[in-house]
Amino acid sequence: MTDHAHDLARVQEATERLLSAAAALDNAALAEPSRLPGWTRGHVLAHIARNADALVNVLEGRPMYVSAETRDADIERDAPRPLETHLTDVRDSAARFDAAGAAQGDWDREVELRNGITDIAARLPFRRWAEIELHHVDLGAGHELEDLPAEFTERETEFLARRFLGHADVPATRLSDGTRTWDTGQEADDPEITVTGTPADLLGWLAGRREGTALEVKGGELPALPPL
Repeated sequence: MTDHAHDLARVQEATERLLSAAAALDNAALAEPSRLPGWTRGHVLAHIARNADALVNVLEGRPMYVSAETRDADIERDAPRPLETHLTDVRDSAARFDAAGAAQGDWDREVELRNGITDIAARLPFRRWAEIELHHVDLGAGHELEDLPAEFTERETEFLARRFLGHADVPATRLSDGTRTWDTGQEADDPEITVTGTPADLLGWLAGRREGTALEVKGGELPALPPL
């Protein structure tokens, strides 16, 4: 069962870690490339802030974004801002998300995200947690996948494995970090392909942050995963 209160607390902790790391940067560093193609560090921070407001929209029954074009334009608009403006925006938007979470009543209701994706409200805090943790790594400011909380890494690996489960373009695959296993891709009782690696390398591959070269693959080639 999803514990939204637990996840809201983890979101606050992750936000503070992100803010501390970002505060150590300067305006010149914000203009440098992040680990996301075509985005500077300023783009990453702008996205993190706007994502918080977008999830507030979802919690309060509004569309997540007015449109894909508006989402992209808002990030482009905010990316060049000075560091202090970014820090204030990330902090204030996080507070708005916290307040919306505290006011949320029906956590079992179905909500709609981008591109027609639906979920229950109780899982939104974990989705926000994932945004913060993964984009903290994307900043390229010394925070790596290996530094992520073990609980988050395990849960996000399970979430992404489920996301690709049943996908016609991904062959049946069993994932293992040496102690836990997950199935993904086309459903099968005993997948021929097995992919084994460290928790960080598995998550990095599933999340599109690593190519998977450090993973051990048996029974075939490492599957190509569709975009998230």
